[in-house]
Amino acid sequence: MTQTDDMAELLLGESKLEQYLKEHPLRQGASPRGPKPQLTEVRKHLTAALDRGNLKSEFLQESNLIMAKLNYVEGDYKEALNIYARVGLDDLPLTPAPPYRLRVIAEAYATKGLCLEKLPISSSTSNLHVDREQDVITCYEKAGDIALLYLQEIERVILSNIQNRSPKPGPAPHDQELGFFLETGLQRAHVLYFKNGNLTRGVGRFRELLRAVETRTTQNLRMTIARQLAEILLRGMCEQSYWNPLEDPPCQSPLDDPLRKGANTKTYTLTRRARVYSGENIFCPQENTEEALLLLLISESMANRDAVLSRIPEHKSDRLISLQSASVVYDLLTIALGRRGQYEMLSECLERAMKFAFEEFHLWYQFALSLMAAGKSARAVKVLKECIRLKPDDATIPLLAAKLCMGSLHWLEEAEKFAKTVVDVGEKTSEFKAKGYLALGLTYSLQATDASLRGMQEVLQRKALLAFQRAHSLSPTDHQAAFYLALQLAISRQIPEALGYVRQALQLQGDDANSLHLLALLLSAQKHYHDALNIIDMALSEYPENFILLFSKVKLQSLCRGPDEALLTCKHMLQIWKSCYNLTNPSDSGRGSSLLDRTIADRRQLNTITLPDFSDPETGSIHATSVAASRVEQALSEVASSLQSSAPKQGPLHPWMTLAQIWLHAAEVYIGIGKPAEATACTQEAANLFPMSHNVLYMRGQIAELRGSMDEARRWYEEALAISPTHVKSMQRLRGSLLTPLDSDGLNCDGGKAGTGDGSRVGRALDIGREERCQMALTRGSWSSQHRSDGGSLPFQRDRDQGGRNEPWNCPGWWQEG
Repeated sequence: MTQTDDMAELLLGESKLEQYLKEHPLRQGASPRGPKPQLTEVRKHLTAALDRGNLKSEFLQESNLIMAKLNYVEGDYKEALNIYARVGLDDLPLTPAPPYRLRVIAEAYATKGLCLEKLPISSSTSNLHVDREQDVITCYEKAGDIALLYLQEIERVILSNIQNRSPKPGPAPHDQELGFFLETGLQRAHVLYFKNGNLTRGVGRFRELLRAVETRTTQNLRMTIARQLAEILLRGMCEQSYWNPLEDPPCQSPLDDPLRKGANTKTYTLTRRARVYSGENIFCPQENTEEALLLLLISESMANRDAVLSRIPEHKSDRLISLQSASVVYDLLTIALGRRGQYEMLSECLERAMKFAFEEFHLWYQFALSLMAAGKSARAVKVLKECIRLKPDDATIPLLAAKLCMGSLHWLEEAEKFAKTVVDVGEKTSEFKAKGYLALGLTYSLQATDASLRGMQEVLQRKALLAFQRAHSLSPTDHQAAFYLALQLAISRQIPEALGYVRQALQLQGDDANSLHLLALLLSAQKHYHDALNIIDMALSEYPENFILLFSKVKLQSLCRGPDEALLTCKHMLQIWKSCYNLTNPSDSGRGSSLLDRTIADRRQLNTITLPDFSDPETGSIHATSVAASRVEQALSEVASSLQSSAPKQGPLHPWMTLAQIWLHAAEVYIGIGKPAEATACTQEAANLFPMSHNVLYMRGQIAELRGSMDEARRWYEEALAISPTHVKSMQRLRGSLLTPLDSDGLNCDGGKAGTGDGSRVGRALDIGREERCQMALTRGSWSSQHRSDGGSLPFQRDRDQGGRNEPWNCPGWWQEG
């Protein structure tokens, strides 16, 4: 027999073994197969090639490596390890080896690691266990490194052959199949690192695989590894324990199991390694979220590129795998971008996922939530409608849609439809049914606010009251139901009944800022000003930065303790405003009150502050007639500001609205004690921010009245009404108050007699404004009121007048009131 015959035996044995493995693929952790007829034939071929000894040394080595592989398949792990020891696997050279030989060596290292894992250790010594684990991991790491080198070399050879064969570009090369052994070598090492508690080396191994130059065969593997590494960075690593990919890993890390110490660097070297990406000006992440986001965006790009969208039955399995892979990436993107508050970017990413989203509820729902968080309420409602179609039995979806419609969109008819849907869906569970009636009551109450006819207002208010009563009866332990019922009773001027229900709400949730504030307002409506002030102080002990509570405190302090304390509270509010918005650059201008420190800060710093503006759905619904007024007012204020020397306002409007409101409250206190000069200075500060606000113009009319300039006052009131035709206070002053001395009673401005104790006295004490009526968060299955540090705590306040119209007071949305 010649060498050629022995080579034929070797090739026949190898080809039959590969054919057997293709027909009977191995699985990680599977039991040994034992001798099979096909494998017996493989052994005959390999034994014949080895026994005659006519092969060259390198081919004899390959024959032995293939024989060891056969022994592993048959379950003879000890014999396989003996063969590797005889061949000297660790000493086999890689430098002159062709791609085929690289594959055989890589598979040999993977097989050796598998055999070491299968064989038990004869001794129970812990050091032997640690050494065995390290030997296994080293085998897998060598197998993975050589496998990457093999895939790069085989792709280079294939591309070179295609280019040399024809000047025209040839077809794309087929992907090389990794097979069980190469795949194990690439994926098993980091699994063992994580299993052994060595997160540092596991992350390092992931990065090594990702830095290797990509080949077509490793694209899917790279996407999987990138996704897994991103998940570890997001869930298992904090910023303090992070090190960037170009740094050496720490010798000791809190990420690792202290009981299983091991080296965090490689314990071996290879004479030939896979190529890695290198060059100048390569971006390197500096924190865990940054690296995770980079990995996920790469994974998303790969998932979209390889998406299987065909709906034919033959592609169903591939389509489901593609969908599942993309869904995991988008879920992790939601975590990463949500931590940074990058909801705009998240909504754009999920919009790209819509190619996968046919009849897929999860992606539609994620997209809707991202649009909500990004402030794109109109689109979010449309997407939620699709979610309702896909999952009609889930009551939380129409509940979210109702919230958006009652918010800045002010789509009250749509909100009513969604609320009724919640009621219908909630027939199975009283909890959701109660939430549906709560949403329905809020919708009716807002519709009553918009109604221009007194009769229609009363009808809608009765419907709102019935809905709240129904919600409270269905969920008597829900403090929100009791609170909104009390609030609606207060709007209807049923003060004693409202007091009873607000006390129920406080029994259920004793620290609820909304309920505490409503209780204080109801007490002040009954002229129990000291009790009301005590309630406000108690609420402020829990919520010291709640501006709406502080505004009410100023009113009550003016009555109970005098203007000096009220002005000190205004000064305190200015300090809180500076600390909340991180503005610490006060002007040295001498204008303004002698009792108040100046707080004109550098407005440019507000560009970096993330605050909800008044297009945010969380801010609540806006009166229909106030929308146009607020737009006119904002446009005029911008024009007026551009003509002034002061710096223009930039960034969100919310902090500037709050600041203007503080100055107007201080001006009101000065008007009450007859100091027009100081009131003018405070009003001017508000005018510097919003020069064409009808509230500023109204305050200037009040100051003119105080000075006795009735014609000037009338002109200011008329200008305020020109901007906001439904501004009730201006109409009241024009109607009759100009004929009488200025009423200095801070809370009793309702036209009722000062000594009466009935509900007509509620007036400004229960100034229940529309903007905060929807100040609630709809979480899955529950309404919850959000307590904002900006003062958005009282859901709605109202000012009574004989025409039945409503006027906001002391709420952060006052600049968009009607």
